Amino acid sequence: MKRHLAYVCVALCWLCFEGAPAAQAWGCRGHQAVAALAEKHLTPQAKQALLALLTANPIDPQLKRYCGQMGLDPFVDSSTWADDERGRDPSTAPWHFIDIPLGVTHGSAQDFCGAGGCVLSAITAQLAILKDKNAPGAKRADALRFIIHFVGDLHQPLHGSTNSDRGGNCVPVKYFTRNPHVRNNSYTPNLHHVWDTEIPESQMQGADASEFADTLDAAFESSFAAWQQGGMQLDGWAWESHDHAVETAYGAFSKPVPVEPDAPVNSCADDNNIGQRMLHKHLVIGVPYRDQAGSVVEERLAQAGIRLAMILNEAAKASL
Repeated sequence: MKRHLAYVCVALCWLCFEGAPAAQAWGCRGHQAVAALAEKHLTPQAKQALLALLTANPIDPQLKRYCGQMGLDPFVDSSTWADDERGRDPSTAPWHFIDIPLGVTHGSAQDFCGAGGCVLSAITAQLAILKDKNAPGAKRADALRFIIHFVGDLHQPLHGSTNSDRGGNCVPVKYFTRNPHVRNNSYTPNLHHVWDTEIPESQMQGADASEFADTLDAAFESSFAAWQQGGMQLDGWAWESHDHAVETAYGAFSKPVPVEPDAPVNSCADDNNIGQRMLHKHLVIGVPYRDQAGSVVEERLAQAGIRLAMILNEAAKASL
């Protein structure tokens, strides 16, 4: 897995520097919005059972929580736990994404799942644990927290794609007036982080997770049935993310980013110094790009929330 070693390094550094943020799909508020929307669409029985499971098996109070708790209910608070847990258990790092190269044609997304796992295998495995009535409550609660987070991750376009650039982490961009800078072969701002945090938060316009979930609910209600058609379709959802990355994340620049040969990349110095080569392309994100990306981000957050509710409502029928 191309990003595995790099994510392990990030996780270990997080342990060394208290309070340093881990790389997060959708950032704190995006993940919380996905969970808040999903919670609105849980059946009363599923909501009661899931909240009871989380309350009876709370998050370790000693775990460093980058996003904080902020008075959120246990379901929404659980949405960011997997990123914090990655700092304690780096073996979970590959579970947050799947590296599908930009230049490939559609087939089985599972073929791009590495030896350490990927977001597809992680959701499947954790769902089996959640449904296992004989599994310890604490383990089932953690499985639920993983599922809440990973369904969100799967819908972030740069967690379903790579261009030999660690999912856009090695693509420096000028974000409005912020010029990119480099430190230890890491670039800020970079394409991945802008999609994780800056664009979602610009769409939220200061709204909290619950308020933004209401906004998404109203905006996309007519699409909910279509998004849930066929039940859980992890492979298809991964390809949706990949296609959004091709068309918008990489394709919406005034000069689209060319497809790189598929190569293993553990740092931005790899692949003939991919970070420096991308830096010299002088990629700029301004209003036109942000607006196009913002529409995609809102739809993907809404899809993640509605599909997460569908998965958990179905799981609750048999096991909770």
